[in-house]
Amino acid sequence: MKKIFFKALPFAALCLAVTFTSCHSGSDKGTAATEQSDSSKYASTIDGKSVKLYTLKNKKGASVSITNYGGRIVSLLVPDKNNKLTDVVLGYDSLGAYRKKGEPFFGALIGRYGNRIGKGKFTLDGKEYHLQLNDGVNTLHGGNDGFFSKVWDAKQDGQKLELSYVSNDGEAGYPGKLDVKVTYTLTDDNALQIDYLATTDKATVVNLTNHAYFNLNGAGNNTILDHELTIDANAYTPVDSTLIPTGKLQPVAGTAFDFNKAKTIGKAIEENDQQLKFGKGYDHNFVLTHHDGKTPVAVVKSPVTGITLEVYTTEPGLQFYSGNFLTGVDKDGKGGKSYPHRSAFCLETQHFPDAPNHANFASTVLKPGETYKTSTTYKFL
Repeated sequence: MKKIFFKALPFAALCLAVTFTSCHSGSDKGTAATEQSDSSKYASTIDGKSVKLYTLKNKKGASVSITNYGGRIVSLLVPDKNNKLTDVVLGYDSLGAYRKKGEPFFGALIGRYGNRIGKGKFTLDGKEYHLQLNDGVNTLHGGNDGFFSKVWDAKQDGQKLELSYVSNDGEAGYPGKLDVKVTYTLTDDNALQIDYLATTDKATVVNLTNHAYFNLNGAGNNTILDHELTIDANAYTPVDSTLIPTGKLQPVAGTAFDFNKAKTIGKAIEENDQQLKFGKGYDHNFVLTHHDGKTPVAVVKSPVTGITLEVYTTEPGLQFYSGNFLTGVDKDGKGGKSYPHRSAFCLETQHFPDAPNHANFASTVLKPGETYKTSTTYKFL
């Protein structure tokens, strides 16, 4: 299902209608956590706006802590096979670490355009737009001035957190004033639902996602290569050496990219495949077979904790990233842990990378009078 566009309604009414990427590391047995993040380490003022940490907790004791700085998921505690709470997302213990140079978008809301845009430019309605280059010759996750670095207005209502942000015309090079609302909801069946809404006053491109880094063995564990992964996709979008799609839809059958039958992430990651060399592992967009929000598009299982993650989305693509650029050099993760190479994976629901420059990809154009509406759920079993 393509992202849905509606004729413009009052924004508040629309929102009421929505329900809601060799060092010390953790033990191979996983890293359990039973405490929520310390909210006092996130209380601050940035650009004149108040930053806080908000915690949603369900009836089963699972919880998610989110800061309105970048809309970042800081911790996500879910029960393991022994009903012990385990923090399954990477992040930091304090706000300052999220602002350091080169920080890898841990848990952030990504916009105005998730993933990459080739050479940082696109043409819309006959006009060429130039974006901030922050990934070599390309633009990644909206540029240096992306949504991950913004302070969002926040409103919590029990197990629901609504974040809103206005991106002005020309911000980071994108056209149009974009009004965005993102709602996080923690359900009582241990699912984190993320609903996105946006409207614009000028034609623009929009591709919103979340960049949570998962390790179902526990945040701080040293690998995700033992995780068993299934992705419901018969094709993926191959990339060039700068990780920009070539425009082709490549069948996964017979390749290291075939996850239609469950296999460990590490099984084929070192195969002699040019695409794996370009990405230094998996860092590719998969063309989803089903994306109705009701059928799992990906399933991941940990052999250590027994935790299973199911992903549901209305987006046509899924960026699977195997944490290839994590280094573990800094020991500033939660609890003083390092996050070494391939110690986390990302499953970023999205439209395709560089779609504004590929007519055969599903359009990411949003026009005045339309509403961008999409939903993704991460459910833990």
